[in-house]
Amino acid sequence: MVVASGTNVFAKEIAIRKRIQNIFNKREEDFPSLREYNDYLEEVEDMTFNLIEGIDVSAIEAKIAKYQEENAEQIMNAKARKAEELAAALAASKGPAPGQADADAATNQSSQVGVVTGAPGQYAPSTAGFVQPRPTGMAPQPVPLGGPDMQGYDDEEMMKLRIERGGRAGGWSAELSKKRALEEAFGSIWI
Repeated sequence: MVVASGTNVFAKEIAIRKRIQNIFNKREEDFPSLREYNDYLEEVEDMTFNLIEGIDVSAIEAKIAKYQEENAEQIMNAKARKAEELAAALAASKGPAPGQADADAATNQSSQVGVVTGAPGQYAPSTAGFVQPRPTGMAPQPVPLGGPDMQGYDDEEMMKLRIERGGRAGGWSAELSKKRALEEAFGSIWI
């Protein structure tokens, strides 16, 4: 039963943090100085903590409602900016589809003149009030170390050395593995 109550507390904290994060969503570039941004973050964290702990909830809820009312446009702009960044990141992670280069060029040209077109049901950012150029190129995807292009260059000894060094870098050692195996073996003996 303790686990269930701990899970409920954790779920409550996550729900409160998500709610507060969706309302108080300013970024560092929205402030003239780092000090003001840090003060803002501290105030938001204090409110979050008090809501989680149940301290002066009615006053904090009133403060949140007032902030939402005064900053409704800014909150919506930040949500749209976040959605646009997520959509761009998703598109960048997938890479261009075959035959998509012509469609990308047409979309890029139309977005720079202020006309946004898209398939029905897909997110299309609003350009009312401003026109922002979009990046045209795709960033190169990182290549994992020891990937398929590097397999032909290492001999067997070099591969063993790399595996051993990689394990040690992660805190693993052969002695630790042997010690654990012995402890587990002798720990299973019942006398």
